[in-house]
Amino acid sequence: MILFILLLALVFVAQIVEIFIPPLDWMFNAHVYIVPVIVFYGAIALPFPLMLALAFFAGFLWDAMTVQVLGLHVEISFGWSILLYAVLAAIMHGLKPLFNRGRWEVHCVLSGVCTSLLLLSQYLMISFRRGSLIFDRDVWWQIGGPGLLAMLMAPLVFWSLHFIAGLTKNPYAASADNFDEYASR
Repeated sequence: MILFILLLALVFVAQIVEIFIPPLDWMFNAHVYIVPVIVFYGAIALPFPLMLALAFFAGFLWDAMTVQVLGLHVEISFGWSILLYAVLAAIMHGLKPLFNRGRWEVHCVLSGVCTSLLLLSQYLMISFRRGSLIFDRDVWWQIGGPGLLAMLMAPLVFWSLHFIAGLTKNPYAASADNFDEYASR
């Protein structure tokens, strides 16, 4: 339970920090998203009900930041990302046995893929509401760039959070001791 509360606090702080991180010029102005990586670690370190609560909290914060209403039209509906976070985190949670066997790289790659899926779904929702769907190089970098960054950040974030989970004596993450052994190879 202590790890769950710490992850909630980290998600809240990371959501605020993301606002102040400028887009990366060298990646075609791609943004850095930390929250999805924290949520996806929670998906492999928490029991299913707490993982759903963490996904709900992260999705609620994401929606609070991105809801757009233009005139009488709602471009991004409130609640869509709660469901999307829950589905993606449930997929990660289902692959927890791989993490327990030391195959943590699968979850690192999936963190990047799922981050890009979050952004792709947001872009598709806005595009369909506006009636124009354009995929150019900049759009692909705005969707794929943050996923690539999340994929690169995931090993360090997972290792740090796994260390914290060990300090809190989390029984659900304790079975992933192979992470340390595999990472040291």
